[in-house]
Amino acid sequence: MFERGRPGAVLFDRDGTLIKNVPYNGDPDKVEPMPGAVEALRRLRDADVPVGVVTNQSGVASGLLSADEMDQVNARVEELLGPFDAWAICVHDDAAGCTCRKPAPGLVIRLACVLEVSPRDCLVVGDIGTDMQAARSAGAHGILVPTPQTRQEEIEQAPEVAHDLTEVADRVLDAAPRTAPRALSPGATAWTQMVGWSRW
Repeated sequence: MFERGRPGAVLFDRDGTLIKNVPYNGDPDKVEPMPGAVEALRRLRDADVPVGVVTNQSGVASGLLSADEMDQVNARVEELLGPFDAWAICVHDDAAGCTCRKPAPGLVIRLACVLEVSPRDCLVVGDIGTDMQAARSAGAHGILVPTPQTRQEEIEQAPEVAHDLTEVADRVLDAAPRTAPRALSPGATAWTQMVGWSRW
């Protein structure tokens, strides 16, 4: 996967990757982890691999959910899956023409900056083609974990495909250890939202 060993950070899409996809969900009670997510994340954290979330949430821009509802859902995600080192969230819709909404690379580049690693050392894990396109545009590596909603052409075009998050963790942890551990500077472990670049 990475010629130089383990990735500097693993960045996960949220809906359909970490949790089951409920379109425009603003209800924390509907959050349900994807199979293997809890254990895969535990293993990555135990191995000191930074983990982050890169997610499009256009429902905020379109008025289908509020920013507060989104925050409550994200808090529930962390309650069920454990804390992430950083989040990057695009709340724009397609009409905004922003540089953060996947398949644009902005979310990946932002989290790489927050986590103090190169985008080239990041692994992006997602369930659809836009996740892989965002990874490619940022210079990161991508692994697609298909669901029934993933199109066949997205699977065929993916740089790498895994059956589930357990397999993703296996591949990351089977890679040779990096020569030096990455240490976050004080205050770098944060939740970052891209409504601009503000914090949520």
